[in-house]
Amino acid sequence: MKEQKLSLRTKLGFGVCDLGGNLYFTVIAFWLMNYLTDTVHLSAALAGTVVMIGRIWDAVTDPAVGVLSDRTRSRWGRRRPYLLFGAVPLALAMIFMFSVPSFLESQMSLFWWALLAYCLLGTAYTVVIVPYAALTPELTTDYRERSSLNGYRFVFALFGTLIGAVAVLPLRDAFDTVEKGFSAVGIIFGIIMALSALVTFLAVREPEHGTREIPKGEGIVASYLKVFACKPYLLITFAYVLHILAITIVSGIMVYYFKYVYNNEGATTLALGLLLIVSIPSIPVSVLISRRIGKKATYAIGLGIFAVALFVFYFVGEGVGTGGALLIFAVAGIGNGFVFPTPYAMVPDAIDQDYLDTGIRKEGAFYGTWTLLTKTGQGLANGIIGWMLGIAGFQADIVQNAASLGAIKLLLGPLPAVVFLLSILVLIFYPINEERYNAIRSAIEAREAGRGGA
Repeated sequence: MKEQKLSLRTKLGFGVCDLGGNLYFTVIAFWLMNYLTDTVHLSAALAGTVVMIGRIWDAVTDPAVGVLSDRTRSRWGRRRPYLLFGAVPLALAMIFMFSVPSFLESQMSLFWWALLAYCLLGTAYTVVIVPYAALTPELTTDYRERSSLNGYRFVFALFGTLIGAVAVLPLRDAFDTVEKGFSAVGIIFGIIMALSALVTFLAVREPEHGTREIPKGEGIVASYLKVFACKPYLLITFAYVLHILAITIVSGIMVYYFKYVYNNEGATTLALGLLLIVSIPSIPVSVLISRRIGKKATYAIGLGIFAVALFVFYFVGEGVGTGGALLIFAVAGIGNGFVFPTPYAMVPDAIDQDYLDTGIRKEGAFYGTWTLLTKTGQGLANGIIGWMLGIAGFQADIVQNAASLGAIKLLLGPLPAVVFLLSILVLIFYPINEERYNAIRSAIEAREAGRGGA
């Protein structure tokens, strides 16, 4: 197979957008539940319900945006217009989400505001991130170059994650009320998210093959449902959803653990920061390792490292205190660096299998489904956190009872660790390695050469 190298400008320009994308993802995963329970003062059960209903709304928007981007024709291409016109609404929705109106007091009024804000934010995020992700298989068809492209992307993503993880508490605490602090978080982060999307719009050009084989005469629902006929795609997506479910539980409950078990909420920033700082150099290492042992094995190793770290933390975390916790989460950061870029380098390979089988490019439909199921995993995780804390009798800003502490410890230990192991189990059945992918590409190129000859 002939290598298809991308320029450094393209890799950097493509990666920048996910700085904002993962900034959003981190704030939602790490801080949304805590914001809704401890600042908005929604009950834990209602806060979890907000997130779950928001995911149901995503079942409409995510696939629709993906299919619409497949069918878009413009002088900027199929995907880039969504980055251009979605950037500002994304910033405004972020500001609205983290600026709770002071005149709302009852639980139900707060619930409906939070639900509206969260659905608007999720929709704005979808408009940008689904077409952006769908650029991945269009920029290169080279098996190894896709790992490199996503390596660049997820270095930016980890910087976005790092900002979202460590900057929230200092920003929040820089103001005289937590409400004003979170409003500042929404404004600053919203601007960063918008600018990162606009930089990618300006820096990346869609290749010519991204405008061919646009599905015609087929409804959005039919286009959406057809992605489920691709077995490799289903396997990598299911493995990733489990991965996201586990990591969102970890990131969402960590602030509760440090606040109510260690009585040291500020150390949450140190733990998250250390985990992510270790992750950054682990990303290029994972790209190199994937060249030697394959993407699937690299992904499984990362999931396994994270699972082992969580099991260890459950049994020794309370005894070793914050110092020991920092060390354990640093080890988990190695696994996090491995699992960050690898699945995103695997999805395009599965999509090419579908293109070989069907002869139609529909990357937007695939990434719309991917984003939907990813956010479903994230929403389910927040729902699990809220419901478990609600059942255990959790109440914000008081000394917790034994049941609440037990729930917090379970959520930052064996529960997500087992989910990581289930992800590995699903991953075992993923069939595409480098040899098989090269055969897929050879068959596609032979078919396209035949069309050109005809």
